[in-house]
Amino acid sequence: MIVVTNRIPVAEGHQIDFEDRFRHRAHLVDTAHGFIRNEVHRPRAIKLDHATGTFVDDPDTQGFYEVKTWWHTLEDFVAWTKSAAFAEAHKNRAPKEMFAGPNVLTFHDLFTSTDLDVGGADKT
Repeated sequence: MIVVTNRIPVAEGHQIDFEDRFRHRAHLVDTAHGFIRNEVHRPRAIKLDHATGTFVDDPDTQGFYEVKTWWHTLEDFVAWTKSAAFAEAHKNRAPKEMFAGPNVLTFHDLFTSTDLDVGGADKT
């Protein structure tokens, strides 16, 4: 399984518009071969105050939305990006002023603790 994350810096004052775009999306990815689920993570501008051991607001930090899509394989995701449905889903691009910088795609393979060789134990 693979998780593809699109890390998006949304400009101050555009958060509601950005979120509305996802609430009203066409849902075309939902029917793509190999697609499992979609998550949108809203940033929280907080940090750990080491002096007090508590979490406090951090207005100086640029928050990033993370749009995560879960796929059976990387090939399923790549096929989606080359599909007519992908082109249709992305044809109505958001205005540039909605963003505080470029987005970044990251890819992660999913594994569980049973996939790890913890403590160097011999599994044979």
